Amino acid sequence: MQERILSPNAASLSQSMRDLGYSLETAIADLIDNSITAAAENIHIFLEIAHSGNSCLAIIDDGCGMSEEQLLEAMRPGSRDPREKREADDLGRFGLGLKTASFSQCKSLTVVSRKDGKIFAAQWDLDLLNSRNEWVVTIPSEAGISKFPFIEELGKCGTYVLWQKLDRLLESDAHEHSKTNAYDKLAVVEKHLALVFHRYITGDYKKRKVAIHINGHTVEAFDPFCISNKATQLLQEEIVRIDGQEVRIQPYILPHHSKLSKKEYDFYRSRSDFVSNQGAYVYRSGRLMAWGDWFRLVPKSEATKLARVRIDFANALDERWTIDIKKSRAHPPYQVREKLRQIINRITEQSKRVHTGRGNRLFEEQEQPLWVRYSDRTGIRYALNRDHPLVQTIENHLDADSRKAFEDVLLVMERSVPLEAIYADYSSSPQSFEEKAEISHEELKEKLENLYMLVSSSGAQDKESFARMVRGLKPFSENRDTTQKIIEELA
Repeated sequence: MQERILSPNAASLSQSMRDLGYSLETAIADLIDNSITAAAENIHIFLEIAHSGNSCLAIIDDGCGMSEEQLLEAMRPGSRDPREKREADDLGRFGLGLKTASFSQCKSLTVVSRKDGKIFAAQWDLDLLNSRNEWVVTIPSEAGISKFPFIEELGKCGTYVLWQKLDRLLESDAHEHSKTNAYDKLAVVEKHLALVFHRYITGDYKKRKVAIHINGHTVEAFDPFCISNKATQLLQEEIVRIDGQEVRIQPYILPHHSKLSKKEYDFYRSRSDFVSNQGAYVYRSGRLMAWGDWFRLVPKSEATKLARVRIDFANALDERWTIDIKKSRAHPPYQVREKLRQIINRITEQSKRVHTGRGNRLFEEQEQPLWVRYSDRTGIRYALNRDHPLVQTIENHLDADSRKAFEDVLLVMERSVPLEAIYADYSSSPQSFEEKAEISHEELKEKLENLYMLVSSSGAQDKESFARMVRGLKPFSENRDTTQKIIEELA
């Protein structure tokens, strides 16, 4: 047999590396992984849009930095074997992320690193690479390094990554719409980083705290489990062992929206809705890899929207989880799927109980509910309470024919409730249903006087009975103290 060496075509392969499917946020997250692996405590991201065509994005950390040899090796495509054993907190794997993530957004990648008082730099330029069709890296001089934008932000040790020729990020340097679009994308980046690295930002993972800044603005962590809220339920943790490594599975039940403050609710709502966010959250070494998925074990639904499961595994199990280059996909091993299958019914039932329990209490807490709920083999329906004093009072003032017409009107009203529209609105914005409508003292008094006159005309309602009745009606239930004082003053 003969052997021939077929080296990859530099121009073709480099172009293919640009189209692995990175978004701006996943590309930047991949570079931040390198900073965290280098023990950085502060990471700064700067985006500068220049009409002169010199727009750039820089990512600067205060990690341990790299020697010249380490830097050149880091710039090599495929600089490491994904099968090799790594440090437990190493967030890399393939030795491709720096290059593929950067090339997905720009055509010029420069890396400068400072270590032990020495500074080193290397640069990939795809235009040069394509014209030469060779994997040629340029080495900037120290004088050239000093002219790079934001280079003054690099400290005594650390690494500086510069993207230039931002052909994927910007439609046109001179176009104002492109500038606005780029900053809109940066807002998406902030939300992504706030979620993906939330355990590092808060110091929750191994007490390692990392601050991430975007154009001087500090990224605030987004905790998908709402752990700071006392109403969040932590269920029993499960542990699965694979190849001598632990996979920890921690289920959570989020609070009903009524238990969230407006700030908390708006914070969660601005990052997609509760239905979309339910499911498993998979972390490798504290870094979120994939989320919002039940792995086809159970469908997403309104009833299970409060269920979350945090799954933690070590990077030694990367191959078992089929982690991809972008770190945006994770498929659980068989043992984890089976354990998740065992606990998923328990956590989804608990999520359902938060909703059904809340609904049941709404009826149980009202002594005289205006609406009643019926549930039997034929299904669930809601009807106006025919025994409610308001309904009874109106019927008492009607003759037989009018009572029949009144009953027909009630039936039409019950069957015409726009359930689909209510469900859609409630799913997307439940707290808006619970906001108190503003009502003045005079309006409240007028409504109470009119109702009291109506129900007491038959002599069947005294003040105490009337007070019990209105406690279950809005807006009186929302203004209980004022309502009680007005009732006491009624003639």
